[in-house]
Amino acid sequence: MTVEKYKRIFGIVMDSVGTGEAPDAAKFDDVGSDTLGHVGEAYKGKLNIPNLQKLGISNLRQTPIEGVDKVDAPIGYYGKMQETSAGKDSMDGHWEMMGLPVQKPLNTFPNGFPEDILKKLEEFSGRKIIGNRPESGTKIIAELGEQQMKTGDLIVYTSGDSVLQIAAHEDVIPLKELYKICEYARTLVNGPEYTVGRIIARPYVGPDKDHFTRTANRHDFTLEPTGLTDLDYLQKAGVHTVGIGKINDIFSGHGIDKGYHNESNMDGMDHVDHVMAEDFTGFCFTNLVDFDAMYGHRRNPIGFGEALMDFDKRLGTVLKNLKDDDLLLITADHGNDPGFKGTDHTREMVPILAYSPSMKTGDSLGVRKTFADFGATVLDNFDVKGNGVGTSFLADLK
Repeated sequence: MTVEKYKRIFGIVMDSVGTGEAPDAAKFDDVGSDTLGHVGEAYKGKLNIPNLQKLGISNLRQTPIEGVDKVDAPIGYYGKMQETSAGKDSMDGHWEMMGLPVQKPLNTFPNGFPEDILKKLEEFSGRKIIGNRPESGTKIIAELGEQQMKTGDLIVYTSGDSVLQIAAHEDVIPLKELYKICEYARTLVNGPEYTVGRIIARPYVGPDKDHFTRTANRHDFTLEPTGLTDLDYLQKAGVHTVGIGKINDIFSGHGIDKGYHNESNMDGMDHVDHVMAEDFTGFCFTNLVDFDAMYGHRRNPIGFGEALMDFDKRLGTVLKNLKDDDLLLITADHGNDPGFKGTDHTREMVPILAYSPSMKTGDSLGVRKTFADFGATVLDNFDVKGNGVGTSFLADLK
């Protein structure tokens, strides 16, 4: 049977929207995590995501999301993907999707960063470091933000992931200066002694601890990809590539022809609508981070559900505007269960949903052994050879 090729592929990553503990969850102390399941429970049967539902978001689960029944005839294909990378950060998930699993665990800092890194940061910036511990960003800014405003210090903190985050009030430390400090911090942790996945600039505004708000001027300075990704292979083959949201940051600009910065999930969907209106042959890769940054880390299942329902409404427009030779792929990069302990990402399986108006049926894609099947499918569609990681499911889409 001839496999139909798609002119455009739109990949949307619902950042942190996991669908139940991964087989290796015990290694990460994440047994019992289930982002979608716990959000559904928090809504007591009132979670309303009809577009994701008809794509099969509950069909891919053994137990349906509460209030989101399985459907007899999903309009697309549905399944789950398992992560093989050593970590559960956004970088690990996205790199693996694009054929570059992170095999060696990156450094984490459960006791804060070593003195030599802090000293170099202080000497470079001319500013004192405060904080220096794993903490929720909103919590540490509420605690130390007023001090930072008075002294001009840098709030440095981390999480369970391989990240070094630097927070500063935008009126005290201009964005240009904060980004420059973060760029320098990036040079300190590129190995071999310390290798950190992401340096994150975390600017905030507001007059006091009761009104501080982190802004959309966040910027991720990610470790340079350690090899070629599927984006690079696509670009070298002349396939147009678009990155929306933090995609450009995660891949340090590699393999991306056009990038768009998101202010929010809804701004990201505006960019998706904009790109969908353009005539091109290629791959548009989108990350929507609000699920993770605004609600997952803050353990707010109600806010998480609201974000899911808002996304589902915008998804309706995407489904309506898809052409017969378009393919939509929806997935996630990890879990961040707002109903689970702690404040960190959770090691979970992630959904994979595939739809095109030209599809004649819907069916299961099963459990994929690696996130890299996502990118392998994109490469297969455009007849581009990659590094051989992952198995395409393009032939299954009929």
